[in-house]
Amino acid sequence: MLARVLVLFLLAGLVPLLGAPGVARAASGCSGRPAKTVGFSTGELRVYKSRAHVCAVTVAKKPGKRRTMSVTLQARGGRAVSDKGKYTKMAGPVTVDALNRCVRATGAIGKKSASTGWILC
Repeated sequence: MLARVLVLFLLAGLVPLLGAPGVARAASGCSGRPAKTVGFSTGELRVYKSRAHVCAVTVAKKPGKRRTMSVTLQARGGRAVSDKGKYTKMAGPVTVDALNRCVRATGAIGKKSASTGWILC
């Protein structure tokens, strides 16, 4: 009986990892296809696009130590959405509705940052 329960827990943990191919959900927290990646000295700003939404995360190159990280995403004509705090490996995800609209994203770790400018126009 105990073995069956353990197998069920193991299978339940693997099910989210068996999503559709080409969808970057497990590693980043965002669904959709990669649209843009901007590297900077302490990490990367990653932007993902699905049909009507855009999602962004900031990922540390060297996870571990808790430090200030942020990610901001804005669709043209809309309000900016951000996530800022002290994290060990990733800030975000943040998502905006962006069907047929340009977006811009900014990510920062410590005092280092990166920005995309207006993209996906």
